[in-house]
Amino acid sequence: MRFSCTQENLNMGLNAVSHVAGKNVNLPILGNVLIKAEEKSLRLVSTNLEIAIMCIVRGKVEEVGEFTVPSKLFSDYVSLLPKERVDASQEGNAVSLACGAFQTKLHGIPASEFPLIPTIEAKDRFSVGVEDVRKAIGQVLYAVAPNESRPEISGVLFKFAPKSDGTTTLTLAATDSYRLAERSIKVGAGSTAIKEPVSIIVPSRTVAELVRILGIFKDAPDAPKDISIQIGDNQVLFAHENVEIISRTIEGKYPDYRSLVPDKHETEVTLDRNELARAVRTTSLFSKSGLNDIQLKFAAANISLSAVNSQTGENAVTLDGKVTGKDNAVTVNFKYFLDGVNNVETSDVVIQMVDATSPCIIRSKHGDKVGDEYLYLVMPIRQ
Repeated sequence: MRFSCTQENLNMGLNAVSHVAGKNVNLPILGNVLIKAEEKSLRLVSTNLEIAIMCIVRGKVEEVGEFTVPSKLFSDYVSLLPKERVDASQEGNAVSLACGAFQTKLHGIPASEFPLIPTIEAKDRFSVGVEDVRKAIGQVLYAVAPNESRPEISGVLFKFAPKSDGTTTLTLAATDSYRLAERSIKVGAGSTAIKEPVSIIVPSRTVAELVRILGIFKDAPDAPKDISIQIGDNQVLFAHENVEIISRTIEGKYPDYRSLVPDKHETEVTLDRNELARAVRTTSLFSKSGLNDIQLKFAAANISLSAVNSQTGENAVTLDGKVTGKDNAVTVNFKYFLDGVNNVETSDVVIQMVDATSPCIIRSKHGDKVGDEYLYLVMPIRQ
């Protein structure tokens, strides 16, 4: 195996793939990155057996071959090299690298021991805007359940649904049973035409890796504007630029969270998002440790946030806003509530509620219209 490429291209490729590789006592090879020098391309591959990432790196291949070297060491070393040409060649059980005045030799493991990366037979293919996906994931990922005691909510729901006008909508949703975040975006042209909804649950780590990798290539001048999502049996593939991410999907049925969203509300409040966020943060300083409780009171004559702590004191903030419907009040976890407020993209935020024991809904405000593309639900703290 012998190839050469620029330090910038090799470094970008390693940044994309090396993150999922890690130490494994039983399978040391999982800590390595596979280098495949093919006739027309140089391919880097890493996997942890649940996620596999492949990246094609621009370069010149003089001799085909494949070998694996420690991923972190290889990535760290290349990142420190000058932005010049990197020449690499396999010498027995090692890969020699030369870049300007720098030369090194990395010992590795034969490629024959590297796990076989499965191919995916896609049943459905969808094209979605890169920026739309990045933004939508950022608005829901934080709400995923932090452990796998309930596997079906330890990932993000991707639901593709046909609309009456012939288009398709992708809805991303995440919940930890205390709060829920949902964001809907449009699916682009060239996608599979579906008659029934198609849903998969993608592990949160896969989704986080997808966002990280999209961030690496976001400033590339020739980076495509769309990302391809291909769905197979218990697998999903995300393809963008020269990178592919193959991941298992989580089996099981995602909770029917829509049944928690009230069909109607008794109170609707419109507030300035920044002022509300500031009020939540100041009031939270007086919430009870572990409970993180603050009380929201909505009345036509007065909108207020308050918290009382027997050890530190108490705080109350009055806000300007518009209240429609009856007077109401609810106690919520300020951390969960603030997550929803911070992810509203408009300058005004709309809060809808039924009563103190029902979920509190946060939505965007577009002029005189309440937006439905972003929905956040937080369960109340029952006194």
